[in-house]
Amino acid sequence: MSEKPAGARFCLYDTAALQPVLERMAAQAATFLAGEADPLLLGILRRGAPLAALLQARLKEGHDLDVPRYELKLKRYADDLSLLHPETALTESAEFSARDITRATVLVVDDVLYEGHSLARVLAYLSQRGAPTVRIAVLADRCVARLPIRANIVGVKLQVAAGDVVECNVPPYEEALRIELLRPSLA
Repeated sequence: MSEKPAGARFCLYDTAALQPVLERMAAQAATFLAGEADPLLLGILRRGAPLAALLQARLKEGHDLDVPRYELKLKRYADDLSLLHPETALTESAEFSARDITRATVLVVDDVLYEGHSLARVLAYLSQRGAPTVRIAVLADRCVARLPIRANIVGVKLQVAAGDVVECNVPPYEEALRIELLRPSLA
């Protein structure tokens, strides 16, 4: 487990509170993916990928949908929201790169919708690859997107102070599934 940035932390949603949120998200995902000829989940690394796995399991168990899942590495911000890559770095896996998505209904899964830059990059990439239908699912929407990006499936909407950081803790990267608010230390 990595060391977390300093500051005051508040638990907004613990594992128990997030279980019904994930069930609702899976039910919504089922409405988008059921009956589609070529549905797939695309989890954004890091935390969107295990969230996609959680949705994949719920789709299979609760909705009898066996949907393949892939991962895409995408990086713009560090966990403390400091800008790492102004152009949003995107790295595709060999497995997903080889997958024909020209008939696919793609459900992109990420942990937090912040300004929208990362998801805009994913949408451009999927459009370039020829995906005809793309939907977005996020566990938390900060409601401050600067680009015209919106999620079709939102676990929770959070309106927090601009300097606060929404942290989605998702196994295996953290011990327990939860959403925390970090109020960074003024140093």
